[in-house]
Formats: sequence, structure tokens, C-alpha cells
Amino acid sequence: MPQGQLTTKPHYLILDGLRGVAAILVVIFHLFEGVHPDPADNPVHHGYLAVDFFFLLSGFVVGYAYDDRWGRMSIKDFFKIRLVRLHPLVILGVLIGLVCFLFDPYTPSASLLKITAATLLGFLLLPAPDIRGWGETHPLDGPCWSLLQEYIANLLYALFGRKMSKTALWIFVVIAAGLLTYVAVWRGDVGTGWSYNTFWIASVRMLFPFFAGLLLFRSSKLIKLPFTFPLCSLLLAVLFIMPTFKFNGVYEAACIIIAFPFIVAAGTGGQVTGRLAKICKFSADISYPIYITHYPFIYIYTEWIYIKHPPTSKIIPVAISLFVFFILLAYAALKLFDEPVRRWLKERTRK
Repeated sequence: MPQGQLTTKPHYLILDGLRGVAAILVVIFHLFEGVHPDPADNPVHHGYLAVDFFFLLSGFVVGYAYDDRWGRMSIKDFFKIRLVRLHPLVILGVLIGLVCFLFDPYTPSASLLKITAATLLGFLLLPAPDIRGWGETHPLDGPCWSLLQEYIANLLYALFGRKMSKTALWIFVVIAAGLLTYVAVWRGDVGTGWSYNTFWIASVRMLFPFFAGLLLFRSSKLIKLPFTFPLCSLLLAVLFIMPTFKFNGVYEAACIIIAFPFIVAAGTGGQVTGRLAKICKFSADISYPIYITHYPFIYIYTEWIYIKHPPTSKIIPVAISLFVFFILLAYAALKLFDEPVRRWLKERTRK
């Protein structure tokens, strides 16, 4: 069925808002990371768990949006819809990354061939040559590694997940939870997957939360809480800032396997109105743009700290200014690029 004929469902506004909260927390984590590269020293110790929370939300939302459409929608239609939704900002993020790389005064130069390859492969969301020396699979815009996993998750859903019975899905989720726990305990954390050396762990981080989110949707498990959005936002923040300790791997696995599904179930069972609804809407609007556009500037900021060793009195105002800039950039990217491009692409797809 053509995309233009698909009906639009109401959003779970609290879940949308929580996605924005997680995105803001991971941005704060990255700003602190420039000063404290060891997560044990970072005030937002577990900020990278935002990615796992995104995967869980994605699994839930994909099930909610598409499970009942397969009788009137082909796999090709599904991929068109997902590409229109996700890929414009991928292109923008890579372009911003390219500009930042070319004008970065601290990064060693790379050959034109490698830069071109990194850009073109970045547009396709594929692993690219490491032109920066950080060992990343996506060196122009680091967070794209998780978008690649999002695409893989959508592919697995379209080919297999949509057909899986609840029993089969339960078995798959339990196995994925066991694998995730093993990796978390073995490493002591799950804060990786973005490098060539740990590329396989990216898929381990994606499999459980995405399909657990899908299972959560199909199970229709709702939790009723008062003040749902503030409480769930606070819980996310607390989970992210908890100190690292001896059993850190167990803790992070428990966050992903137990705490995050609880938060999503609570978010689906809650209601929000008035000013909080507006906050959720704004938080949701900037969540994806801020996640995909902020990191090219983090490269320059981090290298500035490593090379120039500025005092804290200089780092703090720069970090605060960057945070405000990231929010403004995200909103501008949404309104001036993402929404217009998606409208144009939808019209083209409809025709």
C-alpha cells in the first residue's frame, strides 16, 4: 500500500518525551566525556545506556506503528517509510561532520580519497575508513553506528519479527538477554560497539532491547503511575548517574533488561496534559536531531581539551554554550531541513 494511504496513529507522548530526556542525557555525558574519558569519573557514568533505551523504544514503536499494517503494506513500503523517517538527518549529520572535520584545527589531515570514502559510505550509513584515528566505524558522525543497528533491527523485524509468535519472541528475547548479560559481565559495561574492534557488540546491544520493546508492545503491559513523565525522567537520570562499582556489568544489564522495560510500560500507561505535554512535545521534537547532529562538534571540543589543556574555568562556559547551541541546532535542523525534506520525500513516494 502506498505510504500516503497509511493512517496516522496517535503518539505515546510520554514515550516521545522520554526519548528526548535520554537524548539530552547522552549529550551531557559526551560533554563531560571530553574532560572525563573514563566513565567511572564521568558524572553521568552510564550515559551511553541512552542508546539501549532508544533501541527499546524503537522496538515498541515499530510494533505499535506497523504490526497491524502488513496485510496492506509490503516490505518495500515499510523500508520506504523508515528511510524517509530516519535518513534525511543521517545525511545532514554526515555533512556537518564533514564540515567540522575539514575545519577542525586539531585533527590530523587525511587523504582526499579517504575523506571522500568516509563521506560517501557515511551517507549510506556503512562503516568507513578511520580518518580520525579514534577507531570508529563512522568517523564523521560517531552516533551513526547506532543508526546502522537501528536499520538492521528494522530489517530483522520486516523479515522475521513481524511473523514471530509471542512464544517465539519470548524465547528469542530470553536468549538475547542472556547474551547481553554475558557481554556486560565479561566487559564490566556495555559502553561500546562504536569501534571496529567491538563492532559485534553493537548488535548484541541492539538485539535484546529492540525485540524486548516489540514484545512489550504485543504483551500490552501497562503500568499506572502518578506524575508519570517527571518520575520516569527522574528514574532515567538516576540510573544514568549511579556510580560504577564492582558489579557494574550486572547493573547495566539489569538497567536494560528490567528497568528500561518498566519505564516504557509506565510511559505507555500514563497521561500528560498542559505544560508537561508541551515539554514532552518539544523534547520529542529535538531528540533525534540533537542526537545525530551534536557529535561532530564534540570531536573538536574534546580535542581542544586534550591538546590545549584549558583550565576548568574556560571549559565550563564552552560546554554550557555548546549545550545551548546543540538544542538550537537540533530545532533548526528539524524545522529547516528534516521536516521539509520528509514532506517532499513523502509526496514523491505517494506519486
